[in-house]
Amino acid sequence: MDKKLLSLVILFIATFIFFVAILFFNEPLSQLTRATEETQPSPKTSLIFAWPLTVKADGTQSSQINVFIRNDKNKLIANKRVELRSSLGDIKNIIVSSDTNGKTTFELTSKVPGTADVTAVVEGIKIKNALTIKFVE
Repeated sequence: MDKKLLSLVILFIATFIFFVAILFFNEPLSQLTRATEETQPSPKTSLIFAWPLTVKADGTQSSQINVFIRNDKNKLIANKRVELRSSLGDIKNIIVSSDTNGKTTFELTSKVPGTADVTAVVEGIKIKNALTIKFVE
């Protein structure tokens, strides 16, 4: 084989390996973890709201509960499975997936007067915020 050709082939291979190394090893861990952080729900920044907080306990009037799924950087996360738990009453849909805005909506009714403690669990992670809804006669 010609020495000039061999030199060019070695130079080409070395340059190719150099650029591939830069492409794959230039902060690869931060790029990989960024992707997982953005889709990981945060129990601290996710929110749960309800309105009204006082509802008649007749089994027909309901309180609308909204859960917003966010990551540690307060970015809303879509397509996360949210389960709502209540100590009192009936939840219309217990498990709902978050929409493109990270929002899920539930309805809570009760035929029994009392106070319902409501919590949300996002893919096994319990949201730290909780709320209470009072059912009156």
